Amino acid sequence: MGATASNTTVQPSKLTAAQHAATPPPGCPMHQDSQPASPPSGCPMHQAAGSTPPEQNGGPPVPAHQERAYEFVECPMKAAAGGDKMPHDIDPANMMPPPNQTPAQDQPFPLPVNREVSTIPRAGSDKKWVYPSEQMFWNAMLRKGWRWKEDDLGPQDMTNIIKIHNQNNEQAWQEILKWEALHAEECPCGPSLARFGGKAKEFSPRAKIRSWMGYELPFDRHDWIVNRCGKEVRYVIDYYDGGEVDKQTYQFTILDVRPALDSLGAVWDRTKVAWWRWTS
Repeated sequence: MGATASNTTVQPSKLTAAQHAATPPPGCPMHQDSQPASPPSGCPMHQAAGSTPPEQNGGPPVPAHQERAYEFVECPMKAAAGGDKMPHDIDPANMMPPPNQTPAQDQPFPLPVNREVSTIPRAGSDKKWVYPSEQMFWNAMLRKGWRWKEDDLGPQDMTNIIKIHNQNNEQAWQEILKWEALHAEECPCGPSLARFGGKAKEFSPRAKIRSWMGYELPFDRHDWIVNRCGKEVRYVIDYYDGGEVDKQTYQFTILDVRPALDSLGAVWDRTKVAWWRWTS
C-alpha cells in the first residue's frame, strides 16, 4: 500500500483531495447549525437525518445493516448482547449478509466486536461507513471456506488484518477524491460512497494487459459506486502486493484506482489525467 499506482499524479489548476475532504461550502445542509431548509439540488445525498428518505427522492437506499453498525461503535458489548435484529438477507450496498458478531463454534479465542467508523461518507445519509469488527471478519473468512486450524493465527493477527483492511479502504477513498476533484464545481458538497463489491476473480482489462507484459496480477479487485451529487460513477480498484507491511501505518498494498471506462465522462477524465502526466 506504500506507493499508489493511480493515474491522478498531476492535477494542474484543480482542487486537491485535501480540499475536497475539507469542510464543504455553506450550501451543504449537514453543516448548518440552524434549522435547515430544503437541501440544494447539488447535494441530494447529504440530507440531514430525519428528512425524507433518499430512496423516495430517487437517491440511493441507505444500507440496512450499516444503520445498526453504530451500536457496535458506541457500546459494542451491549449491542452484541442484543442479538441479530436485522433480517437475514443480502445487503445490496456491499453484497454481504447481515453482520454476524457471534463467535464460531470451534473458535479458539474470543475476538472484539467493536467497530470503527471510517472517513468515507455514506450516500443517502449524513453518517460514515462503518468497518467490520474482528469477529465479523473471522466469520466472513469462514463463510468463504477458510479454516483456522490450517493456519497459525492468533488474536493479534486478526487485529493486524482489520487494521490493514481499514487502511486499504481509507487509501482507496483518498485516491477517489483525487479523481473527484476534477468535478468539484458540479458537486461542491463532495462525493459519497453508495455501494461496493468485490470481484477478486474478475480481472480488469488493465490488469490483464499488465500481466501480458510480465507484471503480477492483482490479488483483489473492488468496484466502488460513488454518488457524485446524484450521479453514480463506478470506480475500479486493483490491489497489488506491495511487500512488507509497514508496522506503523499498516500500509503494504499498491492500489490502482481509476474511473471505469463505461461513460464518455470517465474516458475524458482519464484522457486528461494521462495527458497531464505525459506533458508535465
